[in-house]
Amino acid sequence: MTLRERATRTRSLPPLGGDAPGLLLAVVGVAAAIAVHAAVPAVPKLTAAVVLGMAAAHLPGLRPVVRGVARPGLSTAGKRLMRLGIVLLGLKLSLDDVLGLGWATVAMVLIVVAATFAGTLWLGRRLGLPGDQPLLVATGYSICGASAIGAVSQAAGSEEEDVASSVALVTLCGTLAIAVLPLLQHPLGLGELEFGRWVGASVHDVGQVVATAQTGGPGALREAVLVKLMRVVLLAPLVAGVAVVARRNLRSARRAGAEGAAKSGSRPPIVPLFVAGFLAMIVLRTTGVLPERALALAGDAQELLLAAALFGLGSAVHLPTMAKTGGRIALLGLGSWVVVAGVSYAGVLLTT
Repeated sequence: MTLRERATRTRSLPPLGGDAPGLLLAVVGVAAAIAVHAAVPAVPKLTAAVVLGMAAAHLPGLRPVVRGVARPGLSTAGKRLMRLGIVLLGLKLSLDDVLGLGWATVAMVLIVVAATFAGTLWLGRRLGLPGDQPLLVATGYSICGASAIGAVSQAAGSEEEDVASSVALVTLCGTLAIAVLPLLQHPLGLGELEFGRWVGASVHDVGQVVATAQTGGPGALREAVLVKLMRVVLLAPLVAGVAVVARRNLRSARRAGAEGAAKSGSRPPIVPLFVAGFLAMIVLRTTGVLPERALALAGDAQELLLAAALFGLGSAVHLPTMAKTGGRIALLGLGSWVVVAGVSYAGVLLTT
């Protein structure tokens, strides 16, 4: 075999290991996130996973691996494992528990989600943020942080860079809420139950909600989790709405003869398969047929899957690129934080 034939054969071979190196690195990242949470319980596992993924992408020793042989597996973790985690997230929800909050609270949550989503999307576009970043940040703030960003990004077909930067912003602001909101409880005159509802309506990720609300007592924690899960229920209609808009835009592009339209794939389904699975898990949980042990195991699996997915997304963050829009995206995060905290605070005062 000549040198040219060997070179041609080498170029035609698939990457060594495929997804395996990246998935293995994600497993290591999850283990490290668990260790961080064990050492500092105030830091949720999912928050630690995102930060560790970002760190891995910028450490001199790991950076070539993350951007090279591990990239396919990390991307797979950020997409496919995210879908599985979102499906299992449905088992945390029972329609009976959510409706038990009362219609006034349900209406309050709907208003908070709508105001936060619309306000953040408007502000992000006014600031000129690139790609789908305004949509993704709006989704993360209004629904359930990184999990919602992952779901909507797959319905919209967002670029991995937009997803990663949005996850990084929402994770940072949600982490700050763990420290800031408890300091505001008494100055704002919030009792235990009111504080819990405010946290559940305004903090992004479920783990961050738990870490924040537990400072107010067991009653605050219970109310926070119920209100938060009410927000999570709205993930399915939001993803469906984004998919409808994506289909409409694709039809318009094809009618206009856009160059990229012929290259695009089939239209995204109105209800993606993983969202249908999410809804099915809610129904299954509501029936009460699953024992507590099974629910606990599913909860552990869901957290591990999301941690691996968020490590993968965190590893796609490129800080020099983010720095180009750093001021604008930070302003968007601050503005959205003011909107969600202010509207939810007013809602809590009116419904309790």
